[in-house]
Amino acid sequence: MKNRVLKRLSYLYTGESMSLIMFVFISYLVNFTYPDLQLYSLFSFWSSFLLLEFILLQGTIYWFVKWKRLKRENTSVAPVTLVQRLWITKKWNVGMITVIPGAFVADYVIWHPAVPPGFAIAGFIYVFAVLEYINYFHIQLSYDNRSDINSLKQTKRFKQACLSKEFKRLENFDGSKLG
Repeated sequence: MKNRVLKRLSYLYTGESMSLIMFVFISYLVNFTYPDLQLYSLFSFWSSFLLLEFILLQGTIYWFVKWKRLKRENTSVAPVTLVQRLWITKKWNVGMITVIPGAFVADYVIWHPAVPPGFAIAGFIYVFAVLEYINYFHIQLSYDNRSDINSLKQTKRFKQACLSKEFKRLENFDGSKLG
């Protein structure tokens, strides 16, 4: 059982870290190959892209620490300090999610009437970042293994996100609210 969980945690942190790295290269290649998109000229692209990268970094760290802890200490419970830091980043994420639509408005005003095609790509990245945030901090949206899919079929409802469970565990443990 421990080996299966170790494998799963390794899959999660390596997948997130590879996404983190690959999205940088993909954005460069897209911008280089299709300069007419003007991706790198858009505030909305940069703000959405940095939000996505920031959330992926949080996920990478979270899953890596859980993997490392299970391997060394025989428990996959996240350390209190990590959960507290992720609680703080959750607030930063919400702040960025709230402010980024302003970048889209600014880009629209600056570029109107000839808004670059990259504007739509920036919108897609923003939506993807928001979904990643929800997946990590609220409701599990990613169901990529048989166990998760069977659970979804059986309960007909989404699971609570792992970080959300960690926040509740910490609140119940010390009897106080986080943050």
